[in-house]
Amino acid sequence: MTDQAVEGEVGRARPRKEDARLITGQTNWTDNISVNGLLHLAILRSPMAHARIERIDVSPALERPGVIAAFSGGDLADGLGSLPCAWPVTEDIVLPDHPAVAVDEVRYAGDPVAVVVARDRYTAADALEAIEVDYEPLPPVLDLEAALTEDSPLVHSDKGTNRCYVWPLKTGEDFDSVRQRAEITLKRRYHQQRLIPNAMEPRAVVVTPLAASGEYTLYSATQIPHIVRVMMALVTGIPEHKLRVVAPDVGGGFGSKLQVYGEEAVALAVARKTGRPMKWTESRSEGYLATHHGRGMIQDVEIAANRDGKLLGLKVDLLADMGAYLMLVTPGIPILGAFMYPAIYKMDSYDFTCTGVFTTRTPTDAYRGAGRPEATFAIERIVDDLAAELGLDPMEVRRRNWIRHEEFPYTSVAGLTYDSGNYEAATEKALALFDYDKLRAEQADRNHRGDTVRLGIGVSTYTEMCGLAPSRVLRDLRYAAGGWEAASIRMLPTGKVEVVTGTSPHGQGHVTSWSQIAADVLGVPFEDVEVVHGDTRLVPQGMDTYGSRSLVVGGTAVHHAAQKVVDKARKVAAHLLEASENDLEFTNGVFSVKGSPDARKTIQEIAFETFSSHNLPDGMEPSINAEHLLDPDNFSYPHGTHLCAVEVDTETGQTHIRSYVCVDDVGKVVNPMIVEGQVHGGIAQGIAQALYEEAVYDDEGNLVSGTMADYLVPSAPDLPDFVTERTETPATSNPLGVKGVGEAGTIASTPAVVNAIVDALRPLGVQDVRMPCTPERVWRAVKEARS
Repeated sequence: MTDQAVEGEVGRARPRKEDARLITGQTNWTDNISVNGLLHLAILRSPMAHARIERIDVSPALERPGVIAAFSGGDLADGLGSLPCAWPVTEDIVLPDHPAVAVDEVRYAGDPVAVVVARDRYTAADALEAIEVDYEPLPPVLDLEAALTEDSPLVHSDKGTNRCYVWPLKTGEDFDSVRQRAEITLKRRYHQQRLIPNAMEPRAVVVTPLAASGEYTLYSATQIPHIVRVMMALVTGIPEHKLRVVAPDVGGGFGSKLQVYGEEAVALAVARKTGRPMKWTESRSEGYLATHHGRGMIQDVEIAANRDGKLLGLKVDLLADMGAYLMLVTPGIPILGAFMYPAIYKMDSYDFTCTGVFTTRTPTDAYRGAGRPEATFAIERIVDDLAAELGLDPMEVRRRNWIRHEEFPYTSVAGLTYDSGNYEAATEKALALFDYDKLRAEQADRNHRGDTVRLGIGVSTYTEMCGLAPSRVLRDLRYAAGGWEAASIRMLPTGKVEVVTGTSPHGQGHVTSWSQIAADVLGVPFEDVEVVHGDTRLVPQGMDTYGSRSLVVGGTAVHHAAQKVVDKARKVAAHLLEASENDLEFTNGVFSVKGSPDARKTIQEIAFETFSSHNLPDGMEPSINAEHLLDPDNFSYPHGTHLCAVEVDTETGQTHIRSYVCVDDVGKVVNPMIVEGQVHGGIAQGIAQALYEEAVYDDEGNLVSGTMADYLVPSAPDLPDFVTERTETPATSNPLGVKGVGEAGTIASTPAVVNAIVDALRPLGVQDVRMPCTPERVWRAVKEARS
């Protein structure tokens, strides 16, 4: 894309400051960290999905050369509490204990059962095979519907049920009455397969203890250093003021590092026992077992409408796979999506129920989009199915039902107030770029000729709620923490600037974007701004990075803090220039007196004058530094239209994405280059769910897609070129006018691709292809439809 000329920094396509250091290896990943006396942890994991631990003996491992210590779950239990769940979504939710290392029973393949400490990681890993464990097999629990029956084995026998919770949301007119007056109803079942996050950097932990003072520094490849600090203090009993958490450079997360993991607790506990620094780094195959999974859901969806395509109501019943334990926000992930099933559409009734179910699989939790991709998939799929049932163009059904731009702000049937948007503008731009009518004509011609390679066109018109979140809303949803964010600006004596942010990046370009925001407000050069993040000692307050909240909440906090600096500097400038504050203008970093342009002071000069403090206003502290804690008034609601054209070979099932166009509206754009990168990455992950990725378990609960040889992650040659454009309706909920962008591509792209595949095959009688739409599944769908 080409970008128009912009004034100032915000809106400029700046290359990222971070990249030179990252791509030349002059960086500091957690696994790079080495300190004197460092020991290495390895973790023995259960090979069984469900079993009772009859006997465990770690002593044979101690006989291996280089092994320093070995611990069972029982050895560590006294110093470690249960791992936390911060989102108990209902009062009667079932909350099982979650030990960092299993003591009596293992509940998924990969559950930790013992720990070895050695002088190097290879010795530690090799010593695991010496540990003796006797298991009594117990029946696995894998099917979500069967798990809720009376005769199902129990994941947690002491709880008496596999039902974790039932969470309802019923708004508007009663759905039963809407169903009765509707001229058409459709029911569909969609499956959201489990996905395994694949961040570039595996998880890693380093703990350095300082015995004399009882202090610990925990380095972790995490998205949430501030939350980890609080939770580790609670789990380990280490006083919070004695615990420093550092997220160094973090190579991707996608939600998988929005977590408080047992390995962090174990490393702290073992460092406390031995008095030695500890390191643990997961292997890729270990991460497939032990890093939380995403998605995992059965969606039963019913839509009610009239014959003219007008939507009347929506009913959604979810079965959500919790896995074996509730991790940090596991129960709340489907609830985040609950508010987005109505999406961009107007309707009279909404009836939603989510049932959380325990299974003997790896726990699930946040994965890019966190509940909202699932919601968008369901509504966009069933709207396409409705259009086919009515004989209407899928785009026409959307036009007849979406919220029009003049209706904003608009309160959806789910109760959210969308502050701004223009679905018409984004869609018209996308249709033009896509050449929609020409493709439809080609499709009709191919169908008429009976081509074996069919053309399909997929539509996805999405919106999402992001910028988590107003704290009062999180309170009402029973989330334990708030949604505020912190930022501070330090003006150094030489005129340089340090921005201290509570957000913790893992690839999003915060250093660059925050520099642009601060530079514009302060009127200083972009190069004069440095951004500090990810260290709870240097950045004492923060709520970290997830849910596309960093710019909307964290970046806005930077804006407000910088504005406070300007306000403080104005008082000093007025004093030095012997003028009233009201008579001062501030432009491009310069205070000047109205009508006397030669009477001027730069903000850098004010910074030095404040440092010297020789001539300050009476009673003023010698500082123009400022901080701001922002609790947002609303979510932000980006939206857009994604269009996908696929060619499907009906004889082989092979799908080829021929073209992909998206027009997103993310409000005001701080850095177009970074936005492009976020959109591209998001689309890639959404396409991956549609076509490639799935965590597969066998009947015994073993993960059979546990390596990159078995779990297909697409690379660049597997993905099409993307045509990306933007429209712009600024958010009204923050002064920057920005909306989130990190998850948008993932939310929109999966239904666009699957809708395209089904659209190609619908003339043959195919109504659905279960994700991932592999060649075999597509071929079978065609074969079954023909038979």
